[in-house]
Parts: sequence; C-alpha cells; structure tokens
Amino acid sequence: MSELYIGLMSGTSVDGINAAVVNFGENPPKLVHHYYYKFSSDLRQTILRLCQPAPNEIKRMGDLDILLGKLFADTIHTLLEQSQISAKQIRAIGSHGQTIRHHPNHQFTLQIGDPNIIAAETGITTITDFRRRDIAHGGQGAPLAPAFHEAVFAKAEHHRAIVNIGGIANITLLPAARQTILGFDTGPGNTLLDAWIEKHLQQPYDQEGAWARQGSIHKPLLEKLLADRFFHLPAPKSTGREYFNLGWLENYLPPSVSPVNVQATLVALTAESIMANIKNYFKQGEIFICGGGVHNKLLMEYLKINATPLSVHSTQELGIDPDWVEAMAFAWLAKQTLAGQPGNITTVTGAKQSAILGGIYQA
Repeated sequence: MSELYIGLMSGTSVDGINAAVVNFGENPPKLVHHYYYKFSSDLRQTILRLCQPAPNEIKRMGDLDILLGKLFADTIHTLLEQSQISAKQIRAIGSHGQTIRHHPNHQFTLQIGDPNIIAAETGITTITDFRRRDIAHGGQGAPLAPAFHEAVFAKAEHHRAIVNIGGIANITLLPAARQTILGFDTGPGNTLLDAWIEKHLQQPYDQEGAWARQGSIHKPLLEKLLADRFFHLPAPKSTGREYFNLGWLENYLPPSVSPVNVQATLVALTAESIMANIKNYFKQGEIFICGGGVHNKLLMEYLKINATPLSVHSTQELGIDPDWVEAMAFAWLAKQTLAGQPGNITTVTGAKQSAILGGIYQA
C-alpha cells in the first residue's frame, strides 16, 4: 500500500500555500515533491481583515472558506501534475487550513478552507481541523509540529531544539535520551517584521533583513517589548496575530524612534525571545531552524549571537528543507489520524490526554 501523503500548510505569515508530497515508506520520511502557491495581495488582505473583529464576519468567512477550499484543491492538482503522481497513489491529505482566529484560553481556534471541497475536487481523503480536539482535552491546540519533530529529529546523544519561525515562532525541545518533550510558542517570528515594513515601505517582507540591517537596535524599546506579559507566561502557551500585531507594537513605541530602527529592534525581539526560552532548558546542544525566518540573514546572525555556546543550523543539515518542515508535519499528522494514533504531545499543548486529531473527509 502506498505511503504517500500530502501536507498543506498556510501559516500565520499569510503569504501562500505550501504543498508537499511525502513518502513515509522511507526512514527518515522523504520529501518527494513540493509546490508553493503565492497569495495575491488582494487575497492576503482579505484573509488578514478576517483575523480581526469587523462587520459581516460570518458571510465573509463563508465566502473565504469556499474560495480557499477551491484554491487548496487547485494547488494539489498542480502539485500532482508537476510530480507526475496520480491522486490514487496518495493515501490522504493533511490540511492545516488558514487560521483566522486562535484564542486557546477561551477554548477556541478556527482554521478555514473547506475540506469537503478539497476531497470532492481531488478525489483524495482529506483530514483537517487538527487543533480543536486537543483544545477539547484542555490543551492549547498548538504547537502540533513537535510530535513530528520528535519522530524525525530526536537524537539520543544530543539535546536538540527545533525552531520554526513563521509568522509566530515556536520551539520544540528534544532532550537527549528521549526525556520529556516540550514545545511552545515563543512570540512573534516574522509577523511584526512583515507588518512594519509593509506599513512603511509597502513591501510584504524584509528580504534577507536588508532594511533592518540599515538600522540600530533601540535598547529601551527592546526592553519594553521583552517585558510584555506573554514572554513571561509559563508553558504550555501559544499565540497568534490576534495578540502580536501593529496595535500591540504601537502601544510600546516612543515617538522618537525611526522606522528602520524599529525594524532592527523587532529582529532582536524575535531572536532574543526565542533564545531566552531555549536557554531556560538547554545549556548545551544543537539548534535547528526551519520556516521562512531562516531566509532572514540578519535574524540568523542575531540567533547565532544569542545562542552561544549552543550551535545554530538550518534543518537542511538534518536532510529536510527548512521551507517544507511544517507541510511535512501535517502530512504526518494525517498519517497518524488514519492509523488511529495520537498527534499531540500532552507536555507540549497541556492537554489532559493524548488524542487522535482531526476530522476525516472521505473522498
């Protein structure tokens, strides 16, 4: 029987859809083919507007749920066409969906992109809505990738931390000798960086951190930001752009800081909040970065400076492209669900018990 699965990921950066075919018949799992669909500027703004309270939300959500369902299906068609793999060879699709609200402390999270449409238009069983079962058991519903990270990256001889830097940054702590696995959101990854440069330069992101490199870290501002209550909450914890957004940032901004210095300070905020959390647990070991933040050269430099004496690398050095780790994780979660196996780690999410995650939509 085929062990090919598809993972679909559209994250908090709201830049597009990552689709990956993964072969779980190999150890470690093999990324067979991948395809990236970039959102148009109009669609990105439509999604972002739905992430904040506004009139006529239910109608707008319904329209977007259908639109994204069709777009996810079209993305899979392109992926299969490019890879020359037939839909019949795919066991299932694991679709993260597009998060539009995440309020775990109110026992609520919502991802959209109608799985009925995906299953109907692709002819492939689709599994989605992974987060709410964990929340039903008292968890945060996030992060979910740590279970996959443990399965493919854990090393008995070394402490390892896997850091995913998307819109929000999260870490997975894999101690040597397979001791207790921990993981949680550390705070903003790229979300504030993207929003700030879009506001001031009308660019969707700061390529390689080039704009931030022209500025200087404003230390009083950095200290104020790092004093925010979220950074001092105990794990388990998760967050989203509902909390870390321009409104949050502007509450802390003194009038005299130039925009470019704010950008430099936000890079430092991401780096320092990630590394402070890792160093609370590991004094030595290896750190591997995945997600879009790996392409921000200035951020990677700051991470390495703050990590000493721990070492910092890309997950590419472990054989998995950093851009595709998250999509592969949701392919793996679909596999777990079909096998009747748990997809969450209770020490990560805080759930009272392990659970089989997601709803299955038969083709």
